[in-house]
Amino acid sequence: MQAWDISFSKLKAGYGSHVVLTDVTAALPAGAVSVILGGSGCGKSTLLRQIIGLSKPLSGEVRVAGRDICTLPPAEFRRVRRRMGVLFQDGALLGALTLAQNVALPLTEHLNLPAEAVRAEAVRILGMVGLSDFADFYPNELSGGMRKRAGLARAIIAQPRILLCDEPTSGLDPITAARMDDLLLSMHRRFPEMTIVSVSHDLASLNRIADYVLVLRDGACVFAGTQDALRASDDPYLVRFLNRDGAGDDAAAGECAAPAVQASLDRWFAS
Repeated sequence: MQAWDISFSKLKAGYGSHVVLTDVTAALPAGAVSVILGGSGCGKSTLLRQIIGLSKPLSGEVRVAGRDICTLPPAEFRRVRRRMGVLFQDGALLGALTLAQNVALPLTEHLNLPAEAVRAEAVRILGMVGLSDFADFYPNELSGGMRKRAGLARAIIAQPRILLCDEPTSGLDPITAARMDDLLLSMHRRFPEMTIVSVSHDLASLNRIADYVLVLRDGACVFAGTQDALRASDDPYLVRFLNRDGAGDDAAAGECAAPAVQASLDRWFAS
Protein backbone atom coordinates (compact mmCIF):
# COMPACT_ATOMS: atom_id res chain seq x y z
CA MET A 1 0.00 0.00 0.00
CA GLN A 2 1.44 3.34 -1.05
CA ALA A 3 1.82 6.00 1.65
CA TRP A 4 0.09 9.35 1.24
CA ASP A 5 1.82 12.71 1.41
CA ILE A 6 0.14 16.00 2.40
CA SER A 7 0.97 19.35 0.82
CA PHE A 8 -0.17 22.96 1.12
CA SER A 9 0.13 25.63 -1.55
CA LYS A 10 -0.36 29.30 -0.66
CA LEU A 11 -2.91 28.21 1.94
CA LYS A 12 -4.97 30.92 3.59
CA ALA A 13 -7.51 29.84 6.20
CA GLY A 14 -9.57 31.14 9.07
CA TYR A 15 -13.03 31.49 10.51
CA GLY A 16 -15.34 34.03 8.91
CA SER A 17 -13.47 37.31 8.66
CA HIS A 18 -10.78 36.16 11.10
CA VAL A 19 -7.74 34.96 9.17
CA VAL A 20 -5.51 32.50 11.06
CA LEU A 21 -3.24 31.09 8.33
CA THR A 22 -1.98 33.65 5.85
CA ASP A 23 0.47 31.82 3.60
CA VAL A 24 1.43 28.18 4.13
CA THR A 25 3.35 26.39 1.39
CA ALA A 26 4.95 23.13 2.49
CA ALA A 27 4.80 19.35 2.08
CA LEU A 28 4.66 16.63 4.74
CA PRO A 29 6.39 13.48 3.43
CA ALA A 30 4.51 10.25 2.88
CA GLY A 31 5.14 7.54 5.46
CA ALA A 32 7.00 9.86 7.83
CA VAL A 33 6.29 11.25 11.30
CA SER A 34 5.84 14.99 10.87
CA VAL A 35 5.44 17.46 13.73
CA ILE A 36 3.68 20.80 13.24
CA LEU A 37 5.33 23.08 15.76
CA GLY A 38 4.65 26.59 16.95
CA GLY A 39 3.49 28.78 19.79
CA SER A 40 -0.05 28.98 21.10
CA GLY A 41 -2.45 30.57 18.64
CA CYS A 42 -0.14 30.29 15.63
CA GLY A 43 -2.59 28.18 13.61
CA LYS A 44 -1.49 24.58 14.31
CA SER A 45 -4.95 23.19 15.03
CA THR A 46 -6.43 25.25 12.18
CA LEU A 47 -3.97 23.58 9.81
CA LEU A 48 -5.03 20.19 11.15
CA ARG A 49 -8.68 21.06 10.45
CA GLN A 50 -7.72 21.89 6.87
CA ILE A 51 -6.15 18.45 6.40
CA ILE A 52 -9.24 16.71 7.77
CA GLY A 53 -11.49 18.87 5.64
CA LEU A 54 -13.49 20.25 8.57
CA SER A 55 -12.89 23.75 7.21
CA LYS A 56 -12.35 24.95 3.66
CA PRO A 57 -9.46 27.28 2.77
CA LEU A 58 -10.12 30.93 2.09
CA SER A 59 -7.65 30.44 -0.77
CA GLY A 60 -4.88 28.07 -1.80
CA GLU A 61 -4.79 24.29 -1.85
CA VAL A 62 -4.58 21.30 0.47
CA ARG A 63 -3.48 18.14 -1.35
CA VAL A 64 -3.58 14.61 -0.01
CA ALA A 65 -1.79 12.01 -2.14
CA GLY A 66 -1.63 14.62 -4.89
CA ARG A 67 -5.37 15.36 -4.89
CA ASP A 68 -6.79 18.74 -3.96
CA ILE A 69 -9.33 17.67 -1.34
CA CYS A 70 -11.27 20.93 -1.68
CA THR A 71 -12.19 20.24 -5.31
CA LEU A 72 -12.95 16.53 -5.03
CA PRO A 73 -16.52 15.37 -5.66
CA PRO A 74 -18.30 14.70 -2.33
CA ALA A 75 -18.20 10.92 -2.67
CA GLU A 76 -14.48 10.90 -3.47
CA PHE A 77 -13.76 13.32 -0.61
CA ARG A 78 -15.53 10.96 1.80
CA ARG A 79 -13.40 8.08 0.53
CA VAL A 80 -10.26 10.09 1.26
CA ARG A 81 -11.39 11.25 4.69
CA ARG A 82 -12.42 7.79 5.86
CA ARG A 83 -8.73 6.83 5.50
CA MET A 84 -7.79 9.42 8.14
CA GLY A 85 -7.67 8.66 11.85
CA VAL A 86 -7.72 11.44 14.42
CA LEU A 87 -6.41 11.47 17.99
CA PHE A 88 -8.11 14.43 19.63
CA GLN A 89 -6.39 16.50 22.28
CA ASP A 90 -8.49 15.20 25.18
CA GLY A 91 -9.18 11.76 23.72
CA ALA A 92 -12.82 12.77 22.99
CA LEU A 93 -14.22 9.51 24.36
CA LEU A 94 -17.96 9.15 24.96
CA GLY A 95 -18.56 8.82 28.68
CA ALA A 96 -21.58 6.53 28.36
CA LEU A 97 -19.58 3.89 26.43
CA THR A 98 -16.91 1.50 27.64
CA LEU A 99 -13.40 1.71 26.19
CA ALA A 100 -14.11 -1.23 23.89
CA GLN A 101 -17.31 0.43 22.66
CA ASN A 102 -15.52 3.74 22.12
CA VAL A 103 -12.69 2.14 20.18
CA ALA A 104 -15.13 0.11 18.08
CA LEU A 105 -17.18 3.16 17.01
CA PRO A 106 -15.64 3.48 13.51
CA LEU A 107 -16.54 -0.15 12.85
CA THR A 108 -20.01 -0.16 14.41
CA GLU A 109 -20.95 3.06 12.62
CA HIS A 110 -19.75 2.12 9.14
CA LEU A 111 -19.51 -1.67 8.84
CA ASN A 112 -22.07 -4.45 9.05
CA LEU A 113 -20.25 -6.94 11.25
CA PRO A 114 -21.37 -9.23 14.09
CA ALA A 115 -21.02 -7.63 17.53
CA GLU A 116 -18.62 -10.38 18.65
CA ALA A 117 -16.23 -9.68 15.76
CA VAL A 118 -16.30 -5.94 16.41
CA ARG A 119 -15.57 -6.37 20.11
CA ALA A 120 -12.74 -8.81 19.42
CA GLU A 121 -11.11 -6.32 17.07
CA ALA A 122 -11.53 -3.48 19.57
CA VAL A 123 -9.89 -5.55 22.32
CA ARG A 124 -7.06 -6.49 19.95
CA ILE A 125 -6.38 -2.84 19.15
CA LEU A 126 -6.62 -1.91 22.84
CA GLY A 127 -3.90 -4.49 23.39
CA MET A 128 -1.62 -2.51 21.06
CA VAL A 129 -1.82 0.46 23.45
CA GLY A 130 -1.64 -1.64 26.62
CA LEU A 131 -5.31 -1.36 27.58
CA SER A 132 -6.88 -4.72 26.77
CA ASP A 133 -7.51 -5.36 30.49
CA PHE A 134 -9.56 -2.15 30.65
CA ALA A 135 -11.92 -2.89 27.76
CA ASP A 136 -15.02 -2.73 29.98
CA PHE A 137 -13.99 0.34 31.98
CA TYR A 138 -15.63 3.70 31.38
CA PRO A 139 -13.56 6.79 30.52
CA ASN A 140 -14.15 8.46 33.90
CA GLU A 141 -12.61 5.43 35.61
CA LEU A 142 -9.25 5.97 33.91
CA SER A 143 -6.40 8.45 33.98
CA GLY A 144 -5.90 11.12 31.34
CA GLY A 145 -3.01 9.21 29.82
CA MET A 146 -5.09 6.04 29.52
CA ARG A 147 -7.90 7.96 27.84
CA LYS A 148 -5.45 9.34 25.30
CA ARG A 149 -4.15 5.86 24.59
CA ALA A 150 -7.72 4.67 24.09
CA GLY A 151 -8.25 7.61 21.74
CA LEU A 152 -5.21 6.47 19.78
CA ALA A 153 -6.64 2.94 19.57
CA ARG A 154 -9.91 4.30 18.15
CA ALA A 155 -7.96 6.43 15.65
CA ILE A 156 -6.14 3.42 14.18
CA ILE A 157 -8.82 0.71 14.28
CA ALA A 158 -9.98 1.49 10.73
CA GLN A 159 -6.42 1.21 9.34
CA PRO A 160 -5.94 4.86 8.31
CA ARG A 161 -3.43 5.98 5.72
CA ILE A 162 -3.00 9.23 7.70
CA LEU A 163 -2.98 9.53 11.50
CA LEU A 164 -3.52 13.07 12.79
CA CYS A 165 -2.71 13.80 16.44
CA ASP A 166 -3.71 17.04 18.15
CA GLU A 167 -1.35 17.72 21.07
CA PRO A 168 -0.96 14.03 22.01
CA THR A 169 1.24 14.79 25.05
CA SER A 170 -0.63 17.88 26.29
CA GLY A 171 -1.55 17.68 29.97
CA LEU A 172 0.52 14.57 30.62
CA ASP A 173 3.36 14.17 33.10
CA PRO A 174 6.82 13.62 31.54
CA ILE A 175 6.80 9.84 32.00
CA THR A 176 3.31 9.40 30.54
CA ALA A 177 4.14 11.83 27.72
CA ALA A 178 7.22 9.77 26.85
CA ARG A 179 5.07 6.64 26.80
CA MET A 180 2.67 8.32 24.36
CA ASP A 181 5.63 9.21 22.14
CA ASP A 182 6.77 5.58 22.27
CA LEU A 183 3.28 4.43 21.27
CA LEU A 184 3.29 6.71 18.23
CA LEU A 185 6.70 5.35 17.22
CA SER A 186 5.39 1.83 17.78
CA MET A 187 2.45 2.57 15.45
CA HIS A 188 4.91 3.86 12.86
CA ARG A 189 6.92 0.64 13.06
CA ARG A 190 3.79 -1.52 12.83
CA PHE A 191 2.36 0.50 9.94
CA PRO A 192 5.31 2.02 8.02
CA GLU A 193 3.00 3.13 5.21
CA MET A 194 1.01 5.30 7.64
CA THR A 195 1.73 9.04 7.47
CA ILE A 196 1.66 10.46 11.01
CA VAL A 197 1.16 14.17 11.69
CA SER A 198 1.40 15.47 15.25
CA VAL A 199 0.52 19.02 16.28
CA SER A 200 2.60 20.01 19.29
CA HIS A 201 4.59 22.61 21.16
CA ASP A 202 6.34 19.88 23.20
CA LEU A 203 10.06 20.05 22.37
CA ALA A 204 10.82 16.77 24.15
CA SER A 205 8.23 15.02 21.98
CA LEU A 206 9.68 16.69 18.88
CA ASN A 207 13.12 15.32 19.72
CA ARG A 208 11.78 11.79 20.15
CA ILE A 209 9.45 11.31 17.22
CA ALA A 210 9.92 13.81 14.38
CA ASP A 211 11.28 12.83 10.98
CA TYR A 212 10.11 16.13 9.55
CA VAL A 213 9.15 19.46 11.12
CA LEU A 214 6.89 22.29 9.98
CA VAL A 215 7.07 25.47 12.11
CA LEU A 216 4.29 28.05 12.07
CA ARG A 217 4.55 31.63 13.24
CA ASP A 218 1.85 34.27 12.98
CA GLY A 219 -0.07 32.16 10.48
CA ALA A 220 2.80 31.51 8.10
CA CYS A 221 5.24 28.66 7.59
CA VAL A 222 8.69 29.80 8.71
CA PHE A 223 10.44 26.42 8.44
CA ALA A 224 9.87 23.03 6.83
CA GLY A 225 12.55 20.35 6.94
CA THR A 226 14.33 17.77 9.05
CA GLN A 227 15.20 18.07 12.72
CA ASP A 228 18.88 18.48 11.87
CA ALA A 229 18.12 21.35 9.51
CA LEU A 230 15.89 22.97 12.13
CA ARG A 231 18.60 22.89 14.76
CA ALA A 232 21.18 24.16 12.30
CA SER A 233 19.04 27.20 11.46
CA ASP A 234 20.27 30.60 12.60
CA ASP A 235 16.82 32.18 12.27
CA PRO A 236 16.40 34.23 15.49
CA TYR A 237 12.82 33.09 16.11
CA LEU A 238 13.66 29.40 15.65
CA VAL A 239 16.71 29.71 17.91
CA ARG A 240 14.63 31.37 20.62
CA PHE A 241 11.80 28.86 20.28
CA LEU A 242 14.07 25.85 20.54
CA ASN A 243 15.85 27.37 23.52
CA ARG A 244 12.51 28.20 25.19
CA ASP A 245 13.45 31.86 25.35
CA GLY A 246 10.30 33.97 25.29
CA ALA A 247 11.85 37.14 26.62
CA GLY A 248 10.29 40.23 25.15
CA ASP A 249 7.31 38.41 23.60
CA ASP A 250 4.84 39.93 26.04
CA ALA A 251 5.77 43.52 26.66
CA ALA A 252 2.61 44.14 28.65
CA ALA A 253 3.19 41.30 31.10
CA GLY A 254 4.81 43.52 33.73
CA GLU A 255 2.53 46.54 33.38
CA CYS A 256 0.33 47.65 36.27
CA ALA A 257 -3.44 47.84 36.12
CA ALA A 258 -5.12 51.18 35.56
CA PRO A 259 -4.83 53.35 38.73
CA ALA A 260 -8.53 53.17 39.58
CA VAL A 261 -8.56 49.39 39.17
CA GLN A 262 -5.35 48.99 41.17
CA ALA A 263 -6.67 51.18 44.01
CA SER A 264 -9.88 49.15 44.16
CA LEU A 265 -7.91 45.90 44.18
CA ASP A 266 -5.68 47.21 46.99
CA ARG A 267 -8.74 48.08 49.10
CA TRP A 268 -10.18 44.61 48.48
CA PHE A 269 -6.91 42.88 49.40
CA ALA A 270 -6.73 44.88 52.65
CA SER A 271 -10.36 44.34 53.67
